[in-house]
Amino acid sequence: MQSLPIASVEIGTHMVRVLVGEHRPDNQLFVTGLGEVESSGVRKGEIVDLDNALACLKLAIRQAEESAQIEIFSGHVVFSGGHIESVNNRGQVLVVNDDKVITREEIDDVMNNARAINISMNRQILHSICQHFYVDDQAGVVNPEGMEGARLSLDMLLLHGIHNRIRNTIRVVEEAHLDVEDAAFGGLCSALAVLTSVQKEGGAIVIDIGGGTTDYIVYANKAITHAGSIAVGGDHITNDIALGLKIPTTRAEKLKVEMGSAKAQHGHRGQMIDIPSESGYEGKQICLHDLNTIIQYRVEELLELVKEQIDRSVLKHKLSAGVILTGGGAGMHGLAGVAEQAFDLPCNLGKPHNVSGITQVAEGTQYAVGLGMLRYGLRNPPREPPGGWIRRIFKG
Repeated sequence: MQSLPIASVEIGTHMVRVLVGEHRPDNQLFVTGLGEVESSGVRKGEIVDLDNALACLKLAIRQAEESAQIEIFSGHVVFSGGHIESVNNRGQVLVVNDDKVITREEIDDVMNNARAINISMNRQILHSICQHFYVDDQAGVVNPEGMEGARLSLDMLLLHGIHNRIRNTIRVVEEAHLDVEDAAFGGLCSALAVLTSVQKEGGAIVIDIGGGTTDYIVYANKAITHAGSIAVGGDHITNDIALGLKIPTTRAEKLKVEMGSAKAQHGHRGQMIDIPSESGYEGKQICLHDLNTIIQYRVEELLELVKEQIDRSVLKHKLSAGVILTGGGAGMHGLAGVAEQAFDLPCNLGKPHNVSGITQVAEGTQYAVGLGMLRYGLRNPPREPPGGWIRRIFKG
């Protein structure tokens, strides 16, 4: 059955993107509209100038409307930023009925108990993701309803972020006259776009490298075990190049994209690059090996930061799908090899699957977040009128 089109809204550090898509009977996500504008007023995935971010979003919405030939009234919003964290929690209830058969009531109670964590007043839970049920001491229960037992337990992953920073993103979308249908963490969206069911089953780490943030999510033991975001991304590599080589940031970004590699090669030691004078900087020559050494150091640091957030015991599990890199910074030459060494796992570039329509979107790793948000929204239709739940959480 073909669905009605929906829109995803991603207010990123480098780009503001609005995608329009629908679900086709052949199980394809069909992209009908795209609007993308260079970001202003966004730093490390967070709003720092509402007016500038709003102007960018309005322009992206107009572009998407023209592209899809529809009018957009609501959107599914992506969240990211270094303030987003996750915690694992276990809930437990006793089965008190006489026949000791677990009912829907016990399942609802144990889910509520697993969600009941103490977080600071300024933080808001974004996702509560069920991992594994336990009936008494029996682990790995998929659906405990109807089973007999004296005790039901549940492990749950809870993602939470700073309330006001989340609210600022919502405010920009609302000021653009869009109702917020739903919202989701960018790392989860990326995984929905690039991972197959087989990869999820085998275990994988998805790392989405953006301009100002890097989101990650881990599938292990047939569940999402870790997720979060660090406030380091491609911009930090660019800034290191600019400072280290004493060149303008714009030139540093161009060098990174066109000639950069995450792995410095000894053969590049004698290869020089001419840098023309611009913006008050004198022309000069730089060594390609020096450029890539700077990039390698920052990339290794970024990957180590992600690795530190993941429980070492998880990395010892069989993660047969290895590390999947996606996002705007994922295509850098040599990055996969550095990630393989960092995690001691196979590493591949994650491209969207089962996507058709606008070719550049269907084939580009930088669109993984927006595509995953469309997939999330199409699979999880809102149970209230547009904007209802989000307003209740963030305004109530």
